[in-house]
Amino acid sequence: VKGLEEIAGLSEIVEDGDTFAANAQKKALTVARHSGCLTLADDSGLVVEALQGEPGVYSARYAGPKASDADNNRKLLASMSGLPRGQRQAAFHCAMALCTPSGDCRLFEGRLQGLILEAPQGSGGFGYDPLFLVPEYGKALAELPLEIKNRISHRGEALRKTLAYLQQR
Repeated sequence: VKGLEEIAGLSEIVEDGDTFAANAQKKALTVARHSGCLTLADDSGLVVEALQGEPGVYSARYAGPKASDADNNRKLLASMSGLPRGQRQAAFHCAMALCTPSGDCRLFEGRLQGLILEAPQGSGGFGYDPLFLVPEYGKALAELPLEIKNRISHRGEALRKTLAYLQQR
């Protein structure tokens, strides 16, 4: 297993796809072709129904290209100001692409359903975790222990699907 920092001569890969799947596949395929290795890459983000899917593929830069997590959270709260609980449905989405250097790619997806809170709760995690309520636990992701978060997360689900595929090969 190699990280991106271990692959010499690789330029930054611009995430310009319209979907998480497109971005994940672009990253995995680019690295696979450059490195000659089987490559796994993901793209993940938050999708809010009441905002017609925003922040979506722009989750990390929702409030602008150099926005912090706090900036993105403020923008999300402002965009949803006044919406009742019944209109605050959201989901974290993850698309993982596994690509060979020859261009064969497989896609695995995960999703975590929840609601956007009206104010941050908890101090764990990152990104939108303090605003994302997991109804089954009655807590924000930022309040959940890492063990639970890893078990229920969108990335965890996508990775488990990827591992199951690899074990069948």
